[in-house]
Amino acid sequence: MLGNKSSLLNQYIAELRDAEIQADSLRFRRNMERIGEIFAYEISKELEWKQTEVVTSLGVAHCEVLAHQPVIATILRAGLPFHQGLLNAFDKAGNAFISAYRKHRKDGRFDIQVEYVSSPVLEDKVLILSDPMLATGASMILSYKELLQKGRPSHTHIASILASNQGVEYLRKNMPNDDYTLWVGAVDAELTAKAYIVPGLGDAGDLAFGSKL
Repeated sequence: MLGNKSSLLNQYIAELRDAEIQADSLRFRRNMERIGEIFAYEISKELEWKQTEVVTSLGVAHCEVLAHQPVIATILRAGLPFHQGLLNAFDKAGNAFISAYRKHRKDGRFDIQVEYVSSPVLEDKVLILSDPMLATGASMILSYKELLQKGRPSHTHIASILASNQGVEYLRKNMPNDDYTLWVGAVDAELTAKAYIVPGLGDAGDLAFGSKL
């Protein structure tokens, strides 16, 4: 969980879940973006900083700045507003995008398909991999493995607004290495047979951008 005390994060998550507020897609996207900014602030506390001198109009100030810029990766399309919030804070970060989706079979089950990856070199970089929903965890693991083709990050921060207990456990059991930190806004106990988080919030991509064909 992200933090041990209640904060504005709780308010924004409550609004994401609220079926009446969800009718306003602009507000839904903005709340995801604001949550991304909160995640970025918390993650920044775990990054490496360095001392620098900044010349003001009255003298020299000794300040701390990020030693290295992270790379922010997101899974399309639902993750775009969340990604934008992270990018608002890490405004000099590199960016990566993964197209991953559920390909449903006739028996009702599905496979995760990855069709597109765009990423800078990740070797020895700090990677922030975000997806607003961590349901089964399969999309996150598959996306991470695809990104490893661009190099092994020095550390990976995995960020999800909502997760299921099953998704969290799957992630812990199937990450290829231990160089990661999981950041989650809230964890729900139930995952349906069709792999939807309950109570969850619904389809984040549809709520943000409209129904798919």
